[in-house]
Amino acid sequence: MNSTNPLHSLKQLGQSLWLDDIHRGMLNNGDFKNYIDQDGISGVTSNPAILKNAIVDRDDYDDAIAQLKNTGIDARGAYEKLVIEDLQRAADLLRPVYDTTAGVDGYVSMEVSPHYAYDTEETIRAAKRLWELLDRPNIMIKIPATREGIPAIRSLIAEGMNINITLIFSLSRYRDVAKAYIEGLNDRLKEGKPIDSIASVASFFMSRIDVLIDKQLDALATKDKEKATDIAAIRGNIAIVSAKLAYQHYKRTFTADTWKPFAEAGAKTQRLLWASTSTKDPSFSKVKYIDELIAADTVNTVPQKTIKAYRETGKPELRLENNLESTIETLSQLAKMGIDLGASAQQLEDEGLQKFIKPFDLLLETLKQRLGT
Repeated sequence: MNSTNPLHSLKQLGQSLWLDDIHRGMLNNGDFKNYIDQDGISGVTSNPAILKNAIVDRDDYDDAIAQLKNTGIDARGAYEKLVIEDLQRAADLLRPVYDTTAGVDGYVSMEVSPHYAYDTEETIRAAKRLWELLDRPNIMIKIPATREGIPAIRSLIAEGMNINITLIFSLSRYRDVAKAYIEGLNDRLKEGKPIDSIASVASFFMSRIDVLIDKQLDALATKDKEKATDIAAIRGNIAIVSAKLAYQHYKRTFTADTWKPFAEAGAKTQRLLWASTSTKDPSFSKVKYIDELIAADTVNTVPQKTIKAYRETGKPELRLENNLESTIETLSQLAKMGIDLGASAQQLEDEGLQKFIKPFDLLLETLKQRLGT
């Protein structure tokens, strides 16, 4: 193991690094295991877009799909069979991490159908079915943080499942997610059931926030040249500011007296996970959403190209709590400029779901055609 690899320092600083990609090719050629052994990757996430890219855009699955043809399996069944096989393999490779960290890390995530995002009961049913099919202790089921998803989170935590809550874009929705996690644990305790084996992460999406807000700021700067300097000062900072505030809420929530009964029963805190961490703006550092988000008891889920960039240029240091005094002022400036962060978060949630629905549907349609069903 190369001790100069800056990725290793993230773990020493208390942050876990998960891979935001998975496909059969990297499982077969040993790349996935190398990420674990050489870079200290301690988890992996997937979503409908990642799985579509894996199955539709690569040839790794051609033989497996051909073998399923004429078996009577439909597209949805074929999709689940292919994906579950891969995620089970990944979970088995990560099982030593899960064991050595006492269930803190070593997780593999699979998302329920994005079509259920606005249906609480369907989300619950789908999550339970995937949980049973995946059949590994180090699996997380991903649930979108829609208003309808919040009660599903509480219910599934109470069932004893590991949940990755995805598509969080605002501090207010993050508060709802953390509350649902604690309420789910409380429901379970009231039934006399153990809570020490349950894990959950709250996935706060980063770069998408800046893409949308910066577009609005750029439009304002074009209209009002006098505000250009003030706008430049906050441009590209809103996602990090949101993360700073979310992290402070995390620390308050999971050190409060109200958390003590859960901690005494062995409960794990629901860690914040930074998602959407590839840089979209070429004027920003390629590792902006790693370097500026380093904090203890957090997770950063990173695509392969960003891992490579950080391996080469990363400068690990605890930074997320730097300049906390300026966070509220930054958001105040944003409001004064007429930008509604709450409305922007809702837009991002709506768009985020569509970015999952479209590839999910394309994946199923492609499988349907290739299976001849």
